[in-house]
Amino acid sequence: MPFIPHTAEDVAEMLASINADTIEELFDEIPADLKCGRLEGVPPGLSEMEITRLMMERAEKDGLYLNFIGAGAYEHHIPAAVWQITTRGEFYSSYTPYQAEASQGTLQLLYEYQTMMASLTGMDISNASMYDGASALAEAALMAVRLHKTSNRILIPKTVHPIYRSVVHAIVSNQGIEVVELPYCQESGQTLSESLAAFGQKEFAALIIPQPNFFGVLEQVDALTDWAHSKNALAIGVVNPIALAMLTPPGEWGSHGADIAVGEGQPLGIPLSSGGPYFGFMACKKALVRQIPGRIIGRTNDLDNKTGFVLTLQAREQHIRRSKATSNICTNQGLMVTAATIHMALLGPEGLRRVAAQSYTNTQALIEQMEELAGVKRVFSGPVFHEAALSLPLPAESVLQTMKEQRILGGLDLQAHYPEIGNAILVCATETKTAGDLKNYTEQLKQALNS
Repeated sequence: MPFIPHTAEDVAEMLASINADTIEELFDEIPADLKCGRLEGVPPGLSEMEITRLMMERAEKDGLYLNFIGAGAYEHHIPAAVWQITTRGEFYSSYTPYQAEASQGTLQLLYEYQTMMASLTGMDISNASMYDGASALAEAALMAVRLHKTSNRILIPKTVHPIYRSVVHAIVSNQGIEVVELPYCQESGQTLSESLAAFGQKEFAALIIPQPNFFGVLEQVDALTDWAHSKNALAIGVVNPIALAMLTPPGEWGSHGADIAVGEGQPLGIPLSSGGPYFGFMACKKALVRQIPGRIIGRTNDLDNKTGFVLTLQAREQHIRRSKATSNICTNQGLMVTAATIHMALLGPEGLRRVAAQSYTNTQALIEQMEELAGVKRVFSGPVFHEAALSLPLPAESVLQTMKEQRILGGLDLQAHYPEIGNAILVCATETKTAGDLKNYTEQLKQALNS
């Protein structure tokens, strides 16, 4: 049975106290034609035993596969301590820390998270998380337009994750913002600054720069950042947090660094979990802080000179500015951020570097083994981090299906998003893969190609 704490008598008593006959009267201002009526597709409630059985059956349908798919969500090792600590009652049940004196633990954790993310991205300021990486990028685009004031045009390379591009279009298109997609070099898989001359003739508010890009290829971030700044536009970095353990952070790109950095936080201790929930992150230069959406936690001293944590610069949020707020973000993915903070604290900078280095090594080894197979070759010549696009001599869909039957998720078919590169897959190998896993993958791929 559902957990509804109010009995029918409780409901009747509350309605009587406000002179209402039914709960429906509380919503009589909503026009009848806007109400959806009964939810016919929702089944009746189940008991605890029944719902446990149902969830176990659905979980078993996922099966156990050797996973070589990345494309924005990555299978990394998560130390057991991360979620053992995260699911303690102090963290698991905490939510919106509006009442600072009762939320010091949550506020301190969010402050530590901001400090870690600012350090990882090389930026001055980090907020206390976003919903996911895609919506964080859309928020960065809105932020750039607010800051630029004279242009509503955003340049976004086709090497940015196709779902991120779709989300940006969906969120900003009805706000008078023009999103211009930029071509990539068919040879290197990068967005080349010299090829963007035609797109810089008109004023634009920001250039989005992925690192690494959707193909796993490393972009020429210094040149792209300086090109954007030379056009009086902001540079927005879309980054993988694990890659930042090895690569130059956005705050150090080009001559002056990127202005905003966003990305998906899932690689930091968040399980794949059938697609979520995950969380996004956003960091920026200090000069831009009053336009950043979401929360910022500050540290201060009280009258007794004791350290305390508070929500700061709250004028950005709806409960103060309402329609004039910078964004409709007034929450954070608190539980996911808790796990990410604990994950980063446990691994530390050196641990993150080892994860990144092993992921890079495994991917390079996998690419070398795959290229020994007839008809398999890298699509792009640009350097990669921990995933790469490879072309196949047969339709990717059928090859991947054959491998799936052998309980291997062989990669992502790129045909739907990038038909111009033909039969190609995007493969990823993180630190979780062993030499035996790589050999097994290659052998199964060989059989799939010869079947």
